[in-house]
Amino acid sequence: MLSRHVTRLFSALTATAALALITPTAAHATAIGSTPVRTFEYSVGGMAMKVPTGCMFTHIIRGSGKKITYQNAGVDCAFVAALSTGFCNWRIDFTYADTNNRTYRTSRGKTHSECKIDPMHNNSPQRLPRYGRACAHLHVNGVRRVSQCHHITK
Repeated sequence: MLSRHVTRLFSALTATAALALITPTAAHATAIGSTPVRTFEYSVGGMAMKVPTGCMFTHIIRGSGKKITYQNAGVDCAFVAALSTGFCNWRIDFTYADTNNRTYRTSRGKTHSECKIDPMHNNSPQRLPRYGRACAHLHVNGVRRVSQCHHITK
């Protein structure tokens, strides 16, 4: 189990280092971006839960122009965060906004009641009516905790 977490940590750190040079990204073919998940606490069934530092929320998008052929978002945790209980009552939503930052479409994910250290969700292909932004949002226990967006341009 520890080697799996070390491998995931190495992959996340490598991807994060590469992404630091290119975020935010214009999605002409493929865009990948990661955002750190800040430490937060919440309550589940009267029990206090804490998500420590060490998790990254990654959003991957593939396509061309206003056509999205693949979209995925999820969390990878390392260090102490990889040993925590994780995220309970979570869901991942995808939103689409125009160039004036007005959201015109939301693909709401299913709320998962189980606790998971590495929540992940794929969204269906999309044909967007206009250019703007595509974002993924992680909600935990009904509260949006982190978002990651890509610009959709010509």
